[in-house]
Order: sequence, then C-alpha cells, then structure tokens
Amino acid sequence: MGMITARNTDPIQRIRMSTDAVMTLTQWLSPGFPVGAFAYSHGLETVIETGEIRSIQDLEIWLVDLIKHGSGRTDIVLLSASYSLDLNVTHEADTVSRAFAASAERLLETDQQGGAFCRTLDAVWNTKLGALTYPVAVGHAACIHHIPLALTARMYLHAFAANLISAAVRLIPLGQTEGQALLARLVPLIQSTAQEAVDTPLSDLASHCFAGDIAAMQHETQYSKVFRT
Repeated sequence: MGMITARNTDPIQRIRMSTDAVMTLTQWLSPGFPVGAFAYSHGLETVIETGEIRSIQDLEIWLVDLIKHGSGRTDIVLLSASYSLDLNVTHEADTVSRAFAASAERLLETDQQGGAFCRTLDAVWNTKLGALTYPVAVGHAACIHHIPLALTARMYLHAFAANLISAAVRLIPLGQTEGQALLARLVPLIQSTAQEAVDTPLSDLASHCFAGDIAAMQHETQYSKVFRT
C-alpha cells in the first residue's frame, strides 16, 4: 500500500493503491468497526425529545449546519492537522481537540470513540497510536498508512453524517429509505466542506452551531436516554 505519486506511471498499480486506500477507510469507518458509534447521537436525542426535530426536513437543516458550520467541519480541521508522522504535531492537535469539546458528553464521545479506534488499530495493524480523540486518531492513522488526506476527510465526514442519520432513523423514527435519500443529498456538501476544511489551519478552528452544543449539554441531565450522548 502506498500514496500515489507522479512517478507511478503504471495504471494498474495506481488503481490498486487507490482501491487499497478506499477499502482500508471503508473498514475503519464502517458501522461494524468497534468504536461504538451506534451508541452516540451527538445531542440529537435531546432535540428530538423536545420536538425541535420531527421530520426528515428538520433533520436535514440540522445536519447541513453541523456539517458546514459545526462539529462535522471542525473534525476535519482536526483530522487534517493530525495528518503527520510527527507525534508532537499529532499530540498538539489532540490537546486542541480535547480543549475544544463544548461539553462533557462531547469530550466523552470523541475520547471514547478515539480510544476504541486506537486500540483496534494497535491490535490489528500493529500500530502504536496510544489514546487519541477520534478525528485526530483517524488523521494520524491515515498518514501512517499513506492514505490520501482528501479521501480520508471525505469518507470520515460521510461516516459522521451517516451515523447521525442512523440515530435519527431510530429515534424519530424515519424510514430507512428516507435516511439514505438524505445521505445522498448531503454528499455534495460533504465533499465541498471536506475540501475546504482540509485547507484550514488549526489556528482557525471555529464552530458556529451553538444549538448543537447546547443540546449536547442538555443531554447530560436528560431523564430518559437511549444514547450515551
């Protein structure tokens, strides 16, 4: 496995390298990969409980904002900042990631999923990631395995959206076909946001989805819960 370079003129070899990267990321970001993503709603459970999200249209508005202006985009900035073999760079991104978490549950979510991701890669791929927050772990692992950053960013953000749609399908509830149709509609936004966020320096990290942050805070004291966040 390796990164495609201009010196690689063999089309078969280029296809193999590209396919290897896609297959590796598909495994890492699959719902079956043991990071426990199914247990987290990212605050969605609260806004569904309060009636702020009742339909696929409400959900789409919420997710568009999260992807474009909130934690979806910020995760890609953190992922990009950690795309380095220099552990000092990775640990700096991880420190910022933890400090940037707006609530205890947001920190729990990124810490627990990141730790599980690291443990699985360390066991299966013989890496030594240690314990990192989720976007930082994925970015650093992708660099170690020579997986292109742009591809990693797009697939990570796609998995982020897919997991929240899956949570909403169970909570609202929505039909699975409705959920898949929404995910398909979000693809152009996912691609453009990932492309922009990859080029954003860590010093420009920012989020404008305060309602999402507040929902995550309120979930901490919500009486009845299905999800951990």
